[in-house]
Amino acid sequence: MQYGRVWNAAELEGVRWRRSSRSGPNGGQCVEVAGLSGGVTAVRDSKRPQGPALVFDRRVWAAFLRRLA
Repeated sequence: MQYGRVWNAAELEGVRWRRSSRSGPNGGQCVEVAGLSGGVTAVRDSKRPQGPALVFDRRVWAAFLRRLA
């Protein structure tokens, strides 16, 4: 599995996505995340579910979340 690259929707078929708790109910800027095997996280735009997703390893994702806090 390669991290830090863009994956297409076909590569992530069957993945269970969840919308960010910070996304509003009216569309807006919505982000969805999915936990994948091996402790990696995929991120995509909820308005474009068939579009690309970014995949990050555990350390990079944790560092990103720390920066948001």
